[in-house]
Amino acid sequence: MNIGRNIREVMKKKGMSVTQLSKEIPCERTNVYNIFNRKDISTKLLWRISEVLDYNFFEDCSDEYIKKSRK
Repeated sequence: MNIGRNIREVMKKKGMSVTQLSKEIPCERTNVYNIFNRKDISTKLLWRISEVLDYNFFEDCSDEYIKKSRK
């Protein structure tokens, strides 16, 4: 699972720009682009992004973990 890629996809589906997300988190736009390239992320930052995008990324992470543990 690439959490950064998932964040980017949800952001696009919600119609939010990088500038908007950076203002809401808050952080610099360049940091948002860095987030998109991450495979992992701090819980605190993921929580904030989840709030801003109104999307539960933690559920996605737990689903992925369950799938991997069953293999």
